Amino acid sequence: MKNDTLVSFEGVVKRFGDFVAVKRMDFEIGKGEFLALMGSSGCGKTTTLRMLAGLEAPSEGMIRLSGKPINDLPTWSRDTPMVWQSLALFPFLNVVENVEFALKMRGVGKAERRRRAEQWLDRMQISEFAGRNISQLSGGQRQRVALARSLVVEPEILLLDEPLSALDAALKVRMQSVLKNLQRETGITFVYVTHSQSEAFSMADRVVIMSRGQIEQIGTPQEIYRTPRTRFVADFLGSSNIFTGKVTASDDGGVVLDTASGPLRLKSDERHVVTPGQTATLTVLDTRTNLAVTKPDGPVNAIPVRMIGEEFIGATATIYLETGTGQEIRVQKSHEELAGIPLEIGQELFAWWAHTDGHLVTED
Repeated sequence: MKNDTLVSFEGVVKRFGDFVAVKRMDFEIGKGEFLALMGSSGCGKTTTLRMLAGLEAPSEGMIRLSGKPINDLPTWSRDTPMVWQSLALFPFLNVVENVEFALKMRGVGKAERRRRAEQWLDRMQISEFAGRNISQLSGGQRQRVALARSLVVEPEILLLDEPLSALDAALKVRMQSVLKNLQRETGITFVYVTHSQSEAFSMADRVVIMSRGQIEQIGTPQEIYRTPRTRFVADFLGSSNIFTGKVTASDDGGVVLDTASGPLRLKSDERHVVTPGQTATLTVLDTRTNLAVTKPDGPVNAIPVRMIGEEFIGATATIYLETGTGQEIRVQKSHEELAGIPLEIGQELFAWWAHTDGHLVTED
C-alpha cells in the first residue's frame, strides 16, 4: 500500500443471496482526496459506501483503513461518519445539540463539546440558528447542520450518500461550493456517492464510474470526460457522439472505421491497439463537433445530417441532428459559434470534426 493511501479495497465482493451487488473490486482512496462514486441506481455505489462504513460486510476480500483491516470492525469503532441522503437529524434536539451529539457519545465534557459545536456552526455560517428546532430550518440549513455534526469529531474520512438530492437546483450549486471548500480547508478525505454527473465532476478529484456492480473507469473528471474507456462510460456521460464499426486500416495514417455513417478516420497513437477486421468505437465530444452548410475540406470527418431540434441553455445551444441512417448527433456550441449557420428544423447541414478530435474505445 502506498504511504498516501487511506483506504484500499482488495478483491472486495458483496453478495445478497445469489445476487452479486458488487463484483471483484480493487482500488485505493488517497489521504485528503475527494472521491466520487457515480452510476445509475442499482450499480453498487451505495453498497460500496456502506461496506466502508461498516453497515454491510464484504462477502469476499479485504477493506483496509490506514493499512489496518476493518472488515470485522463495528461501525462505531471505524471513525467513518456518514452524511445521509435523509440527513437523519434528531428532531428532539435543537441545532447545537445535534452537532454536539457525536462528541457526547465519545465522552467529551459539556463545556468542550459546546465550544467545538459552536465553532463548527460558525464555520458553516449557521450560528444564529443554534437554539432552533430542526423543523424550523430550511433544506440548506439542515444540510449544514448535518455536515457540522459529522465534521465536529474531526474524522480522517467523511462518507456522503447523495446528500444534495433533496435540494433545489440553485441550492445544490451553492452547497457543491461549500462542500468542495470544506474538503480543501480541512484536508479530510471525502467519499461521495451520487448519480449526478454535474455534482461529481464539479467537486471530485477523481471519479469512479460503476455499472452492474463493477468499476467501468476511474480517473479525473477531465480524463473521463475526454477519454471514456468503455462504450458504457461514453453512453452514460452523454457528452459524446458515438460511432461503431469495423476497422479497415490501422497504420501510420491512423485508424479508419467503416461505420453506418460512412468511413471515419482517427489520427491518434491509439491506432496501435486495434487491427483491421476488429470492431471498435469512435467517440467525439459534442463540443468538438462542428456544423457547416457545405462539406469542409482538410483532415476532417464530415457527415451529412438534417436538423431535428435545438435546446438553449444560457450562453450555449445544443443542436440535435439526424444522419441518413437515423443516428442522432449532437452539437453543443456558443451562440457566437453558431452565428451564420441556418438553424431551422429540416435544414440539411454537415456535422464535422478534425481527425485528431476523435477517441477510440475498444473495451466494452
